[in-house]
Amino acid sequence: MYSDKKNILQLASLLEAHGVGDIVLCPGSRNAPIVHTLSQVSAFHCYQETDERNAGFMALGMSVATGKATAVCCTSGSALVNLHPAVVEAFYQRVPLIVISADRPACWIGQQDGQTLPQPGVFGPMVKFMASLPEVRSGEDEWYCNRLINEALLTATHGHPGPVHINVPISEPLYRFTVDKLPDVRVIRRAGQPTDLLKVMKTTSRRMIISGQCSKKEQYDFSLITNLPNHFVLLGEHLANLSSKSPFIGNFDPILENASPEELESLRPELLVTYGGHIVSGRLKKFLRRYPPQYHWHISAEGDVTDTFRCLTCVCENRPTPFFNKLDLDLMYTGNYIFKTTSYIQLWNERSATAPLPAPDYSPRSVTGDVVTRLPGNSNLHLGNSSVVRYAQQYPLPPDRTLEVCCNRGVNGIEGSLPAAVGTALVSFPFPTFLLIGDLSFFYGMNALCRDVPPNLRVLLLNDFGGRIFRTLKGMPEGESRRFIMGQHDVTAKAWAVERGFRYIAVHNRGEWEKACRLFVSSRRLTKPMLVEAFFD
Repeated sequence: MYSDKKNILQLASLLEAHGVGDIVLCPGSRNAPIVHTLSQVSAFHCYQETDERNAGFMALGMSVATGKATAVCCTSGSALVNLHPAVVEAFYQRVPLIVISADRPACWIGQQDGQTLPQPGVFGPMVKFMASLPEVRSGEDEWYCNRLINEALLTATHGHPGPVHINVPISEPLYRFTVDKLPDVRVIRRAGQPTDLLKVMKTTSRRMIISGQCSKKEQYDFSLITNLPNHFVLLGEHLANLSSKSPFIGNFDPILENASPEELESLRPELLVTYGGHIVSGRLKKFLRRYPPQYHWHISAEGDVTDTFRCLTCVCENRPTPFFNKLDLDLMYTGNYIFKTTSYIQLWNERSATAPLPAPDYSPRSVTGDVVTRLPGNSNLHLGNSSVVRYAQQYPLPPDRTLEVCCNRGVNGIEGSLPAAVGTALVSFPFPTFLLIGDLSFFYGMNALCRDVPPNLRVLLLNDFGGRIFRTLKGMPEGESRRFIMGQHDVTAKAWAVERGFRYIAVHNRGEWEKACRLFVSSRRLTKPMLVEAFFD
């Protein structure tokens, strides 16, 4: 029988799945649930050692001899510190040593409770990865625990091997051994070859590729290949900067928004391949978390474990361009043996073709859409964070575009949108740089206009006198706190824009906006920067 602690059960299952065979166990009470559980797994060869210093070096010696990762498990407190010499040796010898430490709940650290010290990070830079597991009380805790263990075990043997530290907080009662079977757990693997993906493709018929945020220099041009579009649905937002000639679908939000549970099930991929950076769409994330694929491959040149949809199964350490080129070439020779996905692709294409556009009106969303759909070629588009980038995604970009679409989505804060666009305009002269931005973000970065601003910068400021997106949050409180949460104000940009030499236009209704929009998206060069401030109640 095994411990009923779910973080321990995940640990034992994943150690076995990742091929760890030798484990040195040190005595103690706090680690007793771990020791007992590991000693009951027939796949492990367990060895006893009382002195943690010796135990660490024993495990190191085993790993050197076998060429495989070896684990050492100790109890909480000073016992862990005695492993430090072996950890340092493993770090500089590049030996995959897995240190497993039991720990007290965090609330008891520093409270004069026995065998307690701040264990997370105790080895500092001498470990390649450190994970302190959650005590599992929800499905999200269990997913997080699983991801951390997978990442730790993958890191120990990745690149230059080395030690990793897995810290396991355990609350009392300790001695409940009531589980008779280890759980089936999600195992994340590493792979780098498209031939490995071909094996998965042979067992699936609903396949999808999603591109996250990429610059045009990073993006793969799917319009240059012939085989992949026959086997994958391709999804990408404007920030992916996919070629307009690529067969990708960008309007997936209305598709998902209007689909029934049965339709969502039919849209679910069996195999998902992702690459690039952030994805803006919360609806797409929710869909894939609720309807997860059986396989999720993430392509990352650095081999990062990025589990956005909580279903990652393989990290592919490669760059998109060589990976997709090789996969496309392999499909050329093995395509007859791969099940086509024409019905799945056709389903997505039909839904994309019939998905409605928002009705035109005078609103921040509609005004954003008017600009997005009318942008001239050879221009840059910067999108402010929060509402604006979401509004823009609901409208198609011009089919003949050559523009780059940018947004500060690394951390998704509202700061920096204005100075980033100014920087792009400075180095892109004379080609126009369009910035679509909300009022809070604009006023946050207004000091970027203290310098000489180039005439190729055009700013559309959506001023609704506060953070409109916060009004959509469920449970938004009424009263005085609402003003603070939304950042309500009565400020306009007119005086600042005029003083800084902008051509300034104020817009209050649809008629005024139509006139301003024609000038705003005009392809002719301007002699001064332009700022259109659209006001909304």
